[in-house]
Amino acid sequence: MDRYGHVCGATLVASRWLLSAAHCFQDSDAIKYSDARLWRAYMGMRVMTSGGGGATIRPIRRILLHPQYDQFTSDYDIALLELGSPIFFNDLVQPVCVPAPSHAFTTGTSCFVTGWGVLMEDGELASLLQEASVKIINRNTCNKLYDDAVTPRMLCAGNLQGGVDACQGDSGGPLVCLERGRRWFLAGIVSWGEGCARQNRPGVYTQVVKFSDWIHQQTKGQV
Repeated sequence: MDRYGHVCGATLVASRWLLSAAHCFQDSDAIKYSDARLWRAYMGMRVMTSGGGGATIRPIRRILLHPQYDQFTSDYDIALLELGSPIFFNDLVQPVCVPAPSHAFTTGTSCFVTGWGVLMEDGELASLLQEASVKIINRNTCNKLYDDAVTPRMLCAGNLQGGVDACQGDSGGPLVCLERGRRWFLAGIVSWGEGCARQNRPGVYTQVVKFSDWIHQQTKGQV
C-alpha cells in the first residue's frame, strides 16, 4: 500500500483476479483500505524489497468484498481483487486452482500457508517469503477450542501443540493443499486466530469451497 508497505497477502486465481480476505480492506480512522487506488499487487516476488526485485506489479482496478462479510465475527471473510491489466504466467507467477463446491479437504491433510507476515507475535515482518506446513483440523474440535466462533464458512489448520501458524501480515494469503493429480488447490484464506502459534489456538481460515459459486459469478467465469 502507498506509504504503508506490506499489509496483506493474496492469491492469484486467474490472469486478472486475486483472492484475499475482506478484513484487509476495512477502513480505519486514518487509512482508507477500501480504496483500490492505494494498492499494488506484487507477484512472483520472494524477497520483500522496495523495488519489488523483478516482481510483476499491477494496480488494482476494483475490490469486491463479499456482501455478507461481518467484521465482528469474521464470517464471509473473502474479497476478490481485479487487476488493472491481465498478467502473463511464467515460472514464478502461476494461479492456484479454486476447488469445486464438492471438493473435500480431509482432516489431517498437510497443507501450506505462505506469507511475509511477522515471524512471531508483535515481531517484525519477514523480508523473505515464509512457508509453513499445517494440518487441517476437524471443525468440531476447533469450535470447542474457540467457543463456537468457527462458522461453517471457516476452516482451521495448524497443530494443537502450537509453534507453527500464520500471523499478522499473512492475512489474505493462501492455504494450499497438493491434491492427487499433483495440482495445488486453495483450501483457505488466512483470516483470524488468537495470537500466533499458541497451543490449542490454531489458525482460522476462510473456507474457499463455500465460495466457489460466488467467485465464478463475480468473475464471470474467468476463474
